Amino acid sequence: MKRKIIIILVFITLGFFSKFWIGIYEHDEFSNRVIFIKHRPVWKTFFYSPRGMSDLKISEMSVENQVEQKFFNEFVLKNREIE
Repeated sequence: MKRKIIIILVFITLGFFSKFWIGIYEHDEFSNRVIFIKHRPVWKTFFYSPRGMSDLKISEMSVENQVEQKFFNEFVLKNREIE
């Protein structure tokens, strides 16, 4: 019984830490999803670019889309090479 509890706690801990350090982004041109390791821990797991491939400026977006675009720029564009 004690062994089962330890195994369950290990899996819960691994799941919790993977939520902070593993992310998924949607490629803004081809719409495929890619798994990556984040450069800092954040609760957000899925990243996408609301701007996509358009010429829309960040100042022209809604506040929610600005936040999403800033996350995408920080975690994907600055720290990853998009294929």
